[in-house]
Amino acid sequence: MTDILTIEGLSKNYGPVKAVDDVTFSIPEGICFGLLGPNGAGKTTTIEIMEGITAPSAGRVLFRGEPIGADFKTKVGIQFQSTALPEFITVRETLELFSAFYKKPRPMDEVIGLCSLEDILSRDNQKLSGGQRQRMLLALAIIPMPEVVFLDEPTTGLDPQARRNFWDLIARIKAEKTTVILTTHYMDEAQLLCERIAIMDRGRIMEIDTPEALLAKHFDGVLIRLPYDGCCSDALSGFEGLVVSNDSLELQTNTLDRSLKKLLAAHVDLEGLSIHKPNLEDLFIKLTGSSLRP
Repeated sequence: MTDILTIEGLSKNYGPVKAVDDVTFSIPEGICFGLLGPNGAGKTTTIEIMEGITAPSAGRVLFRGEPIGADFKTKVGIQFQSTALPEFITVRETLELFSAFYKKPRPMDEVIGLCSLEDILSRDNQKLSGGQRQRMLLALAIIPMPEVVFLDEPTTGLDPQARRNFWDLIARIKAEKTTVILTTHYMDEAQLLCERIAIMDRGRIMEIDTPEALLAKHFDGVLIRLPYDGCCSDALSGFEGLVVSNDSLELQTNTLDRSLKKLLAAHVDLEGLSIHKPNLEDLFIKLTGSSLRP
């Protein structure tokens, strides 16, 4: 699979603060690539450099093997987390306005159909719901028929139904072989949409691979979680793979029956127990020590 974007030795300094620290990775063409990390990890700065908005302190971004130049902006679409739409005009009028900015825009009917805008074309921009607004912003991002689409936390604040509708739209964009680069604080979203993810913290890439490969690398078996009040600490000291916090304990095990018997033998109260297969949220917590914060 051909790489559409290559990031080489990327760094960005703001005075003494190193927001991005010698980051290198590549993105194959036609996939959805997720860049994940806690607030302050450096992912937004990295994305802005990849978009050509921010200049790096060191390193470079290559598009199809060549350094990005002025024409790169005609090959990408960007959906920012927060974008002001023109006031006092309708959705259709906004689409027509943005289409006029490009020499060869995507046909209007195609844009409307891809983003399911048929029911809101005559609605004023100021009267759009959160989900309708995000569909509209995605439509504006794909008008120039980009080869790469950047989506910056596109579903933050949406209700569950609107989020799932938006996932369907992203699937439609991917079906056109468009490369999608996604930042999100929702692990279920990343696990569903992304063929490849990078987890970033403190300006560095900590891990990068497919979600399945990363989970297989870091976890074996299942996770047991229990509320914990601090009792039985001596009896728990011999458990391998046990992580204890102020109000819960988590045990990774591939011998579930044996682990449950050991917990009972240690007189641990099993009320509130949950058992599940590890997911990206568990991986993130394991790597960074903190949960994602929308």
